[in-house]
Amino acid sequence: MNSIFHRISVRKYEDKPVEKEKIMQILKAGMQAPSACNQQPWEFYVVTDKKKIEALSKMTPYTGCAAKAPVVLVSAYRLEGLVAPAFAQIDMSIAQENIWLETDALGLGGVWFGIAPNEENMEKVRVLLGLPEEVHVFALFALGYPAEHREQQDRFKPERIHFIDEYKEAGRPPDFPCRCQQRLFILGVRAADERGAAGSAGHSRLHRR
Repeated sequence: MNSIFHRISVRKYEDKPVEKEKIMQILKAGMQAPSACNQQPWEFYVVTDKKKIEALSKMTPYTGCAAKAPVVLVSAYRLEGLVAPAFAQIDMSIAQENIWLETDALGLGGVWFGIAPNEENMEKVRVLLGLPEEVHVFALFALGYPAEHREQQDRFKPERIHFIDEYKEAGRPPDFPCRCQQRLFILGVRAADERGAAGSAGHSRLHRR
């Protein structure tokens, strides 16, 4: 849990290789992620070839700092045979966060470069690495032993937390200073109930395990 409050984006790395055991542990953490209907859509490609890493660093205007990384993990996903293909990129995001946290826990540092949903960039990376056509590139993750250190930014904003309390009495909304606010509350509850009913009908089988 400490990695959640310690992890930062590391863009500078020591000139030092990363042990294969640590890379495998990082990817094991990624594969422990939950996914829609437990569909596990992921494939991971470990790039250590310097020329390939240099080419990957030129894929977008934001990937330049990957050039000096000893390792770039390319995460990708399949759609064929998935129970819930529309949720594949969400599944990949959860796996990628696990990867980042485990990287930090092992004393390494990394930075996540988004490739999806930009289809042009997804295809450029796929072609560069010679990946199968049925594979869709999701992200690049440059990692290594960090050559920079700083404190994590505190992003906690309690004003963005909203508690939805139960009615004080069954069928009665909480007290409001004016009828206008009470009417808006009731309309909001009704709309939420309708959306919930529709969502339950359409997505009753979609859950993360």
